[in-house]
Amino acid sequence: MPILQFKGKTFVQNHHLAVKYHQLVPKKELSLTDKVSLHDNLIIQGDNLKALKALLPTYSGKIKCIYIDPPYNTGNENWIYSDNVNSPMIKEWLGKVVDKEDLTKHDKWLCMMMPRLKLLRELLSEEGAIFISCDDNEQHRLRMLMDEVFGEQNFISNLIWQKKFSPQNDAKYFSDNHDFLICYAKNRIDGEQNSGFIRNLLPRTDSQDQRYSNSDNDPRGPWTSSDLTVKTYSAEYDYVITTPSGRKVNPTKGRCWFTSKANLQKLIEDNRIWFGENENNVPRLKTFLSDVQEGIVPLSIWLHSEVGHNQQAKQELKDIFSEIDLPFDTPKPVSLLKRIVHLSTDKDDIILDSFAGSGTTAHAVIELNEDDGGNRKFILVEQEDYANTITAERVRRVVNNLYHQGNNRKVHKEKTAKNAKENFYSKPFAKDLAAFAVKNNCSFSYFELGPTIEMESMLTGKSLPTYEELARYIFYTATGSEFNEKKIKRKTNYIGETDVYELYMLYEPDIDWLKQNALTLDWVKSMPKFTGKQRLVFAPAKYVDDETCRWNRIDFCQLPYEIYRIQK
Repeated sequence: MPILQFKGKTFVQNHHLAVKYHQLVPKKELSLTDKVSLHDNLIIQGDNLKALKALLPTYSGKIKCIYIDPPYNTGNENWIYSDNVNSPMIKEWLGKVVDKEDLTKHDKWLCMMMPRLKLLRELLSEEGAIFISCDDNEQHRLRMLMDEVFGEQNFISNLIWQKKFSPQNDAKYFSDNHDFLICYAKNRIDGEQNSGFIRNLLPRTDSQDQRYSNSDNDPRGPWTSSDLTVKTYSAEYDYVITTPSGRKVNPTKGRCWFTSKANLQKLIEDNRIWFGENENNVPRLKTFLSDVQEGIVPLSIWLHSEVGHNQQAKQELKDIFSEIDLPFDTPKPVSLLKRIVHLSTDKDDIILDSFAGSGTTAHAVIELNEDDGGNRKFILVEQEDYANTITAERVRRVVNNLYHQGNNRKVHKEKTAKNAKENFYSKPFAKDLAAFAVKNNCSFSYFELGPTIEMESMLTGKSLPTYEELARYIFYTATGSEFNEKKIKRKTNYIGETDVYELYMLYEPDIDWLKQNALTLDWVKSMPKFTGKQRLVFAPAKYVDDETCRWNRIDFCQLPYEIYRIQK
């Protein structure tokens, strides 16, 4: 397989491993729920590379669909390279705008994308798929980068989306009316492989069903008819058919019937051949609506009439934010994201967008859940300052609209847009709306990236993580498995288990407590009943002899030093 080379590649291809884990700090006042949780819908404000790393302990291998809309790198977005990679060359890039005149803009874009794609792949489930929006500017480089990160065997399609409906008559060469959606699976199903990404079908439309309008009181229901001949000629299938009226019919010259004479007779007996109302016409094959598959295989070209266009997306935002001058030149329509989510998820799956922008992905997930009664969850990551004022605010206003509709109140777009913010910060209404959101699976918990979780800081007492944050970090780092904070039992210091281990952590975010507490014999005696699994116990110190630990199946791991991935 050809490999794409670019400046800085050697420094970034493993950079995702060097990114430190950060605390995710809950912001209840910005959340739309009565109980903030990492298992809720999530909106995270902060650098998306660090945020993706922070999500690993909870969501590694759990995301079914990833959609991202990264900078197209046209030179007009004014995006800034922000990854602090340990390289003098790359450090010179930090904090500088990437514009049209930048001769290394393609290298910088690839250096930005590579570590993010590697973390996204870790988050993706074995049956999941990723969709990436791009245009001609980086499409060919992105394909090669995706081949390297996801494997060229997992390429699904290079979808074309008609983003504009009118031609650009001032275009120098061709009117640019499309974007790409590059789709890769974590595992594409081929041959005998029976586990991997399975694409759903599109729902049938009324117009498609109306083609099956014929009815002759057949218990199989309405039907349509199709040509009985085929172009691929076979002398065996070139024979005379006699209609019920006695007329002799031959296939068109150069063509033949699609089936043998014996099988045709069976079809006639089964009332699958139609000879016209007077039973004198050229025979045609009946196809019943009941025989048609429930959905339609999607095409690789998505027309604006089916999934929307840029102007529609701008109008959708304007309807929600009529009072705000929005910083989005090419937002994506809700219908486009609904199609992506519909094709790639089931009703209880998780969707991630780490370049969340205006929050279209969350809007689409909420609407799709409303349409089919699903319980899909979204995770949005946005690093810009508008993460709360636009990204999260859009979700609040979408939920607010549903709330009013559910309460049979008349909703005016102007009122929803202009007065929604006042309503949200009115305590009685905010509490009522949050309860509605939780009940209808459209609540969200808002988090900001906090300090890094550095074990060395425990020696000084600076930036000590919460019990839950350190438990999440330890559990994932030691086992590589998903962490569930709901299983924490502070009374016994239990933080979770795998098929092989039970994990315990003696810790409080207090330097004096850490200096005075340790794994003791009394604590060992108070441990829960032995289940047969080896016990990993993380504590600041150990006042128990090694023989006692072995007898009680305890592996002691001293904080902060011995946090490591267990080799199975």
